[in-house]
Amino acid sequence: MTTPSPEERLRAAGTGQRAVVRYRIDGGLTDALGTITALDDAGCTLATRTGEVRIPWDLVTAGKAVPPAPERRGPRLPEPPG
Repeated sequence: MTTPSPEERLRAAGTGQRAVVRYRIDGGLTDALGTITALDDAGCTLATRTGEVRIPWDLVTAGKAVPPAPERRGPRLPEPPG
């Protein structure tokens, strides 16, 4: 039994799934966390909080589906005097 490649894991997750992808950039590695919006023969596209990121498969070193983001908490209320 072989371990699936990052591309296989991301393709299995499919579009609409939240995922994290680690990929090579000049000087090292970086991660993209967001919703998969496209998967094709050339690479994948994730919609992140800062915009869409297009990542070619040959730069991907790791990738997997992740659970949905937790709901944001409301503002903290001040402690009552006491």
